[in-house]
Amino acid sequence: MSYWEDKWFKNYDFAVIGGGIVGCFTALKLIQERPNARIAIFERGLFPSGASTKNAGFACYGSLTELESDRKHLNDDDVKALVKLRYDGLHLLRNTLEDKEISYQENGGFELFMKPPDEIETRINKMNALLYPIFKENVFSQENKRIESNGFAKNKLSTLLKNKFEGSIDTGKMMWSLHEKVRKKGIALFTSTNIENFKEQRNSIVLEVQSELGLIEIKTKKLAICTNAFSKKWFPKGDINPGRGMVLITKPISNLKINGCFHYHQGYHYFRNIDNRVLIGGGRQLDMEKENTSVFGINDNIKKVLIDDLKNYILPNTPFEIEKEWSGIMAFGANKLPLVKRYSSRIVVGIRLGGMGVAIGSIVGNKTAEILLEEL
Repeated sequence: MSYWEDKWFKNYDFAVIGGGIVGCFTALKLIQERPNARIAIFERGLFPSGASTKNAGFACYGSLTELESDRKHLNDDDVKALVKLRYDGLHLLRNTLEDKEISYQENGGFELFMKPPDEIETRINKMNALLYPIFKENVFSQENKRIESNGFAKNKLSTLLKNKFEGSIDTGKMMWSLHEKVRKKGIALFTSTNIENFKEQRNSIVLEVQSELGLIEIKTKKLAICTNAFSKKWFPKGDINPGRGMVLITKPISNLKINGCFHYHQGYHYFRNIDNRVLIGGGRQLDMEKENTSVFGINDNIKKVLIDDLKNYILPNTPFEIEKEWSGIMAFGANKLPLVKRYSSRIVVGIRLGGMGVAIGSIVGNKTAEILLEEL
């Protein structure tokens, strides 16, 4: 390497591994608090590798049935704390990037039911009461008339619930805007840069990068690890379980009526209208053994179910073609709370977002930076 490369590219005050939502917000918080610091983000892919640019772009808090399921495992205070985390995270995202920079639309989140749910009004009232301290309004309401107005199979769907506070974003535009903001703040952003290992020394941390020039060692005083499920390679015994989510998108459909973000099967399945196409994804609960993986790919059995759902419930009597398919990798743990903790005096991890990266990635990044800045 040249003298100039050694001088300018190999030494930092803070390094962040992972160039997705969490990594970018970690770096932005660090530069806000330490404006003269040298900060670098290292992303192993040409684009963010996990789910930051591969998710469906839902700005959501959790469907009724998903939150009811959470109440079986968490007390009410913990459920509220979980929703409040998502609420605060989405507001932080929107305050950091203007709505136009992420194409945010508060067009509502909707949950579909195939069979009439038992005591649905009672359940809505209970959940609204639980969440009222956060939203200051009722969150859920029943709006069955939207089944027909969205063009769904009204003879096969019984009930539709609305969360008026949910919305959608353009995931790619969000990450483009975040990367642009990071660069404007003077933060170095390296893509296609795979950190193969890191070693703590007395006064620094050495990051090992394999390149066309051979092994390059980069030094940093402090390190944030924001690689979500891919952190498992460094913390094999940690409560970090990868989960693959797949997404399909149709070719453009004329006169597509769908408006909003839709969930069903306790939030495991979801779809939306994007550019007059139907984006549909999820279904990993149908084959958890195969989908608990950090390997990208398409599960043909799940794909068939999603396509059948399009035919039978979402686009009845409407011809469609699948144009593109992809997958993203998420991280889950024993509970739904993210894992933000100190690994050592110089290293902090901000990972395990539980499939809610759009909602909580910003606040997880901020918290990661705050811990890293603490003086021990």
